[in-house]
Amino acid sequence: MTYAAPMARHPPPTTAPTTTPGARLRAARRERGLTQEALAARLGVSRSAIAQWETDRAGQISGNLVKIAEALGVSLEYLLHGDNKRAPAEATTGDELALLRLYRELSPEDRAMLLTTARRLARGG
Repeated sequence: MTYAAPMARHPPPTTAPTTTPGARLRAARRERGLTQEALAARLGVSRSAIAQWETDRAGQISGNLVKIAEALGVSLEYLLHGDNKRAPAEATTGDELALLRLYRELSPEDRAMLLTTARRLARGG
């Protein structure tokens, strides 16, 4: 008897672990058969910018996340958090549920801005 592993949605099981936004970007790009050069051309950036983003080095990735998600046909949430959907399951108070509902009504650009602000506030900034 043989065992067949279930198919993953993002990315296929043959790719490297996708524990960071850069790793998920790389996996999604490869899944679509794009080179770094091809993705860079779609986004209007340099190939080296793609390489930096894929290795989670400094760069202007936050300002380009919406464009990257659109070019790769993935959600902004996937690039930022992967398939981890714990937050909706953990929203138990009225305030948490209200925040989640409001977040879901936002545009991708506003979601990115809200996440940036929330992270800064959570760090005490």
